[in-house]
Amino acid sequence: MQYRDKTRRLTLSAILVTLAMIFSYIEFLVPISIGIPGIKLGFANLVIVIALYCLDARYAFAINIVRIILNGLMFTGVFAMTYALAGGLLSLLTMCLLKKTGRFSMIGVSMAGGVAHNLGQLIIASLMVENIKMFLYFPVLLFSGLITGILIGTAASVLYSSIPDRLFRN
Repeated sequence: MQYRDKTRRLTLSAILVTLAMIFSYIEFLVPISIGIPGIKLGFANLVIVIALYCLDARYAFAINIVRIILNGLMFTGVFAMTYALAGGLLSLLTMCLLKKTGRFSMIGVSMAGGVAHNLGQLIIASLMVENIKMFLYFPVLLFSGLITGILIGTAASVLYSSIPDRLFRN
């Protein structure tokens, strides 16, 4: 029985990696730009939030890392992969910690993840250019992270409530 559960989780993880990659690729092809550099909706994060709640943090971490590395190698390059890794890791860490407290809704967790993602990328950018003034851009990224986090969290919450329990449990 345990073997079957591990196989199920591995298969679901592979499906979620593929779905996250498709969302990332669509966003790469059709950037939703409002004229502000560095702001994206982050469709792939929808999959990560769902994985965090339906599987667990280890699977969400693996799905996120595999998606970022494969997208970096296939579409965006190593430079962009560095930013994505920094943002993705800080975002997932933040979401895991907040979810673990049990005090935040899925929307709140996603919102904090959106802000943390932008902060992680900003930290890497300031280190790469060796200029702390990069943080002057943080208010813009804070606001965009809040908005996109709310949108992704709302979509994840709606999807999560409609996912049958039997898909993720025996």
